[in-house]
Amino acid sequence: MIHSLPPLHALVIFAAGIVAGTINTVVGSGTLVTFPVLLQFGYSPVVANVSNTVGLVPGSAAGAFGYRQELRGQRARLLRLSAASLSGGIAGAVLLLVLPASAFKAIVPAFIAIALVLIVLQPRLSAALAARGVHKRELPGPAATAGVFVAGIYGGYFGAAQGIMLLSILALSLNDDLQRINALKVVLAGLVNLVAGIVFVIAAHVAWGAALLIAVGSVIGGFLGARYGKRLPENALRAVIVVVGIFAIVRLLA
Repeated sequence: MIHSLPPLHALVIFAAGIVAGTINTVVGSGTLVTFPVLLQFGYSPVVANVSNTVGLVPGSAAGAFGYRQELRGQRARLLRLSAASLSGGIAGAVLLLVLPASAFKAIVPAFIAIALVLIVLQPRLSAALAARGVHKRELPGPAATAGVFVAGIYGGYFGAAQGIMLLSILALSLNDDLQRINALKVVLAGLVNLVAGIVFVIAAHVAWGAALLIAVGSVIGGFLGARYGKRLPENALRAVIVVVGIFAIVRLLA
């Protein structure tokens, strides 16, 4: 059932959806915009998280469409990694429904910090690995697939900064530029949100009014993020990732 919302609440949730859709496409962590807004308007943490996950699914689809040029030639990668994202997303969604809300709170900031360090050091790490005769692959290996699965569990559970984690895993594993890896990230994170959203629709309470407002806003944001995010040079994109990641850590610790 869709309950009516006060016009101001509806406008703020819609605007938050636009911002979250844009951030998710460019970097990740859009949840840290929409989730606190829903909490502020009186939704319980679980209902806010569930409704936010469902609402952000269309934005991921819009972002993937905007990155369709960068996704060309990555079908084999997607086929290998999609199963890991989907299974991880299901596991994470189930954990959200059965574990205490505070279960992952202590370790999530540490995960994000590690991912940021890997993103910043990725060029040097790649050069060091190459000097030792360890070269990145065109297709993901077992370690990368396992990492994507773990990121999927986290994404299905909460989702904030899932994109940053995926970017760090993929950038260290695959021989490609950051924009094409970012396009891959958009699809994988979207799959996690999709399958987690399906679990939530079946087994949890969704605030459909808020979810639909976030959905419409996130579609707009997804197109905006794809349009402007792909224009960023690699160093600029890396800087944006770091700024958003630090913001995510601060918000989660607060």
